[in-house]
Amino acid sequence: MSATWRDDKFHDECGLFGIWNHPEAANVTYLGLYALQHRGQESAGIAATDGHNFHTEKAMGWVADVFHPERLRRLPGHRAIGHVRYSTAGSSNIRNAQPITANTARGPIAIAHNGNLTNADALRKEMERDGAIFQSNSDTEVILHLLARAPAGPLEEQISHALGQVKGAYSLLILTPDAMYAVRDPYGFRPLTLGRLADAWIVASETCALDLMEAKPERDVEPGELVVVSDAGMRSIRAFPPGERLQCVFEYVYFARPDSVLWGRNVHTARKELGRQLAREHPAEADIVIPVPDSGTSAALGYSEESGTPFELGLIRNHYVGRTFIEPKQGIRHFGVKVKLNPMREMLEGRRVVVVDDSIVRGTTSRKIVKMIRGAGARAVHVRISSPPIQWPCYYGIDTPTRKELIGASHSVEEICRYLAADSLGYLSLDGMLKATGSDPAHFCHACFTGAYRVGMEPEHTPQLRLFEP
Repeated sequence: MSATWRDDKFHDECGLFGIWNHPEAANVTYLGLYALQHRGQESAGIAATDGHNFHTEKAMGWVADVFHPERLRRLPGHRAIGHVRYSTAGSSNIRNAQPITANTARGPIAIAHNGNLTNADALRKEMERDGAIFQSNSDTEVILHLLARAPAGPLEEQISHALGQVKGAYSLLILTPDAMYAVRDPYGFRPLTLGRLADAWIVASETCALDLMEAKPERDVEPGELVVVSDAGMRSIRAFPPGERLQCVFEYVYFARPDSVLWGRNVHTARKELGRQLAREHPAEADIVIPVPDSGTSAALGYSEESGTPFELGLIRNHYVGRTFIEPKQGIRHFGVKVKLNPMREMLEGRRVVVVDDSIVRGTTSRKIVKMIRGAGARAVHVRISSPPIQWPCYYGIDTPTRKELIGASHSVEEICRYLAADSLGYLSLDGMLKATGSDPAHFCHACFTGAYRVGMEPEHTPQLRLFEP
């Protein structure tokens, strides 16, 4: 019997990479997607063009499994965009893999999207009533149809017209034979950065994708900005007036790779500060601090440094666990966690342990981890979380359970502590989390912690991005 591994975590749904004017565009895009694998593990795709013909390859699976050398050879051209996906809007199947491509009156076009449109269903129903036919149930295809219906004119004007009708979060890459377009929503929910590699322009979700090919980071694509890259160079268009900046704070807490620079600050540095602030707010009498790898490592280092409690690796992660494994016929308690994490008795036995993680979603995995640590002989287990209790679902591009499934929405900290069977439980405060980012606290979206959906919407009428398995 096969079983699918699902972390008890939030998941960002995709990563973007695009390059213009490079002789090995598809190969470089493959490397960029490889660096962004953490942003989506369900499907991967690349669309490339030589200025005349379009070539697209995409499939379900991880980047290294999808793109073997023969497949990359089928992607000639000096321009390409790529996408890794973890589905939020749209089910998990090949029809929803991106980039999405189409032949239009102005020629072939490919589009890749990171985010979620809160009014996608309403727009889709309206267009279907007018005769539109959709090939997928991804909200990205809604943007493609809006582009096709835009008034005649330059594509950048059509992009602005199409996106002016949508609500929610989006960072987009659009490729035509003549140009590559990069755009962020006016609120800047999702990251998108520009870089240079010799004469080539690169756009990526995170700077770690630039580091792999030794490209030079230039700057972020600004909220509401449309960047056009062509053989004539790069130009910037203010597609939308700047709005209230609402960067997703969970990018710092968990989503982004620690070696990325996000909105001007190194992610690892920000996470260490989260841990330091956590130690100030919730000290504990302990002998060692351990992380839940890898999500809690940076914060645990900060907690250790601030508290003066030694840092140890008490849990060892198996990095070679794929999304599917064969479960043994004879039941093993907590198999799903044990196949990925193994406690080190030598580090834990007889000690008072602080275990640091980034968040608690349902609490089921955290409960099993506490039991594992106790089973390895720990004398006390103090759980510390480098973010506030998650109490609300996200509608801006994160896969979240329904609110009734979020343990922080229905239970007090004391109740959660008892459920985890921990000696104590401490969450970082909202003010402490926002302060630790080093940026203006007003510039972040924190709706998953507060329910403050500051982009106009009615949550009770918005479809729940519910893809977590029970």
